[in-house]
Amino acid sequence: MSSSEFLKLENQLCFSLYASSRAITRMYRPLLEELGITYPQYLVLLVLWDQEESTVKELSEKLDLDSGTLTPMLKRMEAQQLLVRRRSQEDERVVNILLTETGRALYDRAICIPQTLFAASGLSEEEIVSFNQQLQRIISSVNATM
Repeated sequence: MSSSEFLKLENQLCFSLYASSRAITRMYRPLLEELGITYPQYLVLLVLWDQEESTVKELSEKLDLDSGTLTPMLKRMEAQQLLVRRRSQEDERVVNILLTETGRALYDRAICIPQTLFAASGLSEEEIVSFNQQLQRIISSVNATM
């Protein structure tokens, strides 16, 4: 590929990732609206469904969100009775996040979301897994240089 070809929009990895992220998020929207949650809230729930409990700091690191973004979202999720926030007994600076029964119950309703999106992608499960692994390697490499 010539140097000038690299500056074409369709050859920009960053644009392809950006456009695909927006398209995938649009695919999630109607499915998540049925659950009464947003995409970022879904990401929080994915962590909690896996771990049952987390700290704000751990969520911030896993989701790559700063606490200024995460804290208001967690407050809204607590108001929806999806989770509870509790200060640690050992260190009051640490806020623990725990799922409620309502938050746990959404798991059963959300279980079909990945398969629905896999089907809509036009890719096989193996292709999606492989692509996701490649993206995770890119993320790790880019983060290592920062």
